[in-house]
Amino acid sequence: MLWLQSLWFAAGLTALVLGASSLVRGASKLALSLGLSPLVVGLTIVAFGTSAPEMAVSTGAVLHGQGDIAVGNVVGSNIFNILFILGVSALIVPLIVHVQLIRQEIPIMLCASLLLLVLGLDGTIQVWEGGMLVILLVAYTAFLVIQSRKEGAQQVAEFNEEIQPAELGAWDAHWTVQLGLIVVGLALLVAGSDWLVSSSVAFAKAFGVSDLVIGLTIVAAGTSMPEVATSLMAAIKGERDIAVGNVVGSNTFNILGCIGMSGLVAGASGLTVPPSLLNFDIWVMLAVALACFPVFLTGREIARWEGAVFLGYYVAYVTYLILAAQQHAALGAFSASMLAFALPITIITFVVIWLHQQRGQHP
Repeated sequence: MLWLQSLWFAAGLTALVLGASSLVRGASKLALSLGLSPLVVGLTIVAFGTSAPEMAVSTGAVLHGQGDIAVGNVVGSNIFNILFILGVSALIVPLIVHVQLIRQEIPIMLCASLLLLVLGLDGTIQVWEGGMLVILLVAYTAFLVIQSRKEGAQQVAEFNEEIQPAELGAWDAHWTVQLGLIVVGLALLVAGSDWLVSSSVAFAKAFGVSDLVIGLTIVAAGTSMPEVATSLMAAIKGERDIAVGNVVGSNTFNILGCIGMSGLVAGASGLTVPPSLLNFDIWVMLAVALACFPVFLTGREIARWEGAVFLGYYVAYVTYLILAAQQHAALGAFSASMLAFALPITIITFVVIWLHQQRGQHP
């Protein structure tokens, strides 16, 4: 019964969002109580917490034998994060791009995306490859913590405002409550991932589409809800660099953490990377990551019109997936129009704006 599966999907999505929120609140308050700085907590616990749904769903999918959902969830989430979340956030208010993102975080995100492509060329992510990705995530996190000691007062103040220690007498001030929040958050993540994966498989069978398409679209959008909330609230509150940094950091974590853990959980058989993903979707993820460079370099901000372009391309991507899944007659015409008109016009526009920007800086 499709309506029942819809309820389970909604329940799973709700459990994931609430679980991530509970985990972040409990872990961050406990870490602050133990003496860690808000900046370090923001760069580690909060960043990981917003990606916890992707981790839970991907590992849960592997345990349920649905590897296509595991990989599709990560690739789809990364595409969704940049095109949809940054697109909508920029429509609310133009987003500032911190110079560190251009010089460091975006190249790291791009390298992680390329690494996923290389590791997946043989069709599987082996256990040792998953372990390597997890080690790289640990190294990246350690690097951020060390680097955070050199951050300026403004960024430290932003994180201090976002992540505040529990006040004396507050309901979450005691470490037992904070530990309880962590346990509840983990339990909700496990239960939510189970409900979401099961209902997603049912949707795929009911609509006659593959697990991969469901993972790339519905599951990817659902597990990205914490990033949506975080980035939109940051944009509304004027913390526009956090809105961008949250998305870029989440994409890196998704590849290194979610794919890495899924590869470890998959065991000796390895995590299967579907051929259609290698032939199309991973390349879209790489193209989206590359598109960040000209967009972010045009005045070091994402303007409203650029946000609209991002959002439009996400709609086009989802439309293509739906048409391809149904082998619709309009697929050929749609693909041809995108390749012959929309993509070249967008590329030319970005190049012209970038050249104009360079001339303005070097008269």
